[in-house]
Amino acid sequence: MKVRYFQDTDTLLVDFSDRKVAETRDLNEDVLVELDEGGRVVSMTIKHARQQTDVAEFSYQLAGAQSESDVLAARDRKAQS
Repeated sequence: MKVRYFQDTDTLLVDFSDRKVAETRDLNEDVLVELDEGGRVVSMTIKHARQQTDVAEFSYQLAGAQSESDVLAARDRKAQS
């Protein structure tokens, strides 16, 4: 995952994966979500980011001890229910 802020355009770009974008959806006039062929979020673009987020303050925390495979397996079990 990558988070990039472009100060010259006040745009925040959050890349969740490197999968190919198949569709872009507008959540509102300033927030775009890019999806892959399976409908999974690939990235999010936020225009006028300083008005909508606290760009100056960013932190990241990996909570819990679950591995990625544990999280994906739990998601798959939930989807099958």
